[in-house]
Amino acid sequence: MVNRAFIVAIAAVLAGCDSFEDPNVVIDLRVLAMTASPPTQVIDVDFNQPPSPVDVLAQLVPTTVCALVADPVAERIAWSLSLCGGTGGDRCGDDARLLASGVAEDPKTAEPAPEMCATIAPDADLLALLLRVLQDDTLRGLGGLSYLVELRAGGETVDRSLDQYASKALMVAPRIPATATGNTNPRIDRIDTTIDDGPPVALPLGRCVDNPAPLEIPAGTRLRLTPIEPDGVREAYVVPTLDGKSQMFSESLTYQWVTSRGGLSSGTTGGPRDITGNPAPLFTDFKAPTADELTGPTDATLWIIQRDERLGVTWYEACIRVVP
Repeated sequence: MVNRAFIVAIAAVLAGCDSFEDPNVVIDLRVLAMTASPPTQVIDVDFNQPPSPVDVLAQLVPTTVCALVADPVAERIAWSLSLCGGTGGDRCGDDARLLASGVAEDPKTAEPAPEMCATIAPDADLLALLLRVLQDDTLRGLGGLSYLVELRAGGETVDRSLDQYASKALMVAPRIPATATGNTNPRIDRIDTTIDDGPPVALPLGRCVDNPAPLEIPAGTRLRLTPIEPDGVREAYVVPTLDGKSQMFSESLTYQWVTSRGGLSSGTTGGPRDITGNPAPLFTDFKAPTADELTGPTDATLWIIQRDERLGVTWYEACIRVVP
């Protein structure tokens, strides 16, 4: 005979399966993205006659790094950006150099929109960091030298031990082959929205607080969102091969979709072509909250993060008003 208490316990577990958080919906502080401009730099190097430090610095330009942090709860966010050696996903150690810090006003409502940014100057400190990275690089810089900007962010009045960390990798690479160029961040022309078989309507971009007349849709609607890319945004780039030659590739772009309300059919779209050569779909469907989830017209923030495979990142923010 099956134990009744066991059945009740199993039922409770199964009922709780629907309560898991949706990773595509922001309910507390989250670092969504970091971007750098430029994301990579390419310098001319003669390996038979290595350039002097002055020559290297003369080829570098300042790099600005910014972070996108969302938090529907905290009103002010304490943040800092630090510089160190490393690759993507790493954390800085005690030798990190502080670039900038501050307290950002509420990113949802502050005027103007707060920025969490720092600029890396092409100076002696950056050169010293690149030389340290070079010493630990088994390829002696042939594949480029990576370094990091680390973000620490948390609610100003919250326990700072709960802060979140993220890092942005940057690269300085030699011009190998001779046709190699630095990367630029990707971009879109617009985002088209459609409901069922209706005509496409461009989604107005910008924060909810800055848009008094956002796109309105009925509760429970499925709204298709399709990024429209400009010509040439998928840059061609060359990489050296093991046989001493080079090969050309075309960037494949991905899109991360995140919202503050409702849901999304897919949190990540785009990417490389499939095995038969078909391009990856770029669209996702926004699933508006149902009428019983609303007490009146409700604004949902939508974040779209566009990435390429060469450290390029661009983000956009939009507002969708859901009406019962």
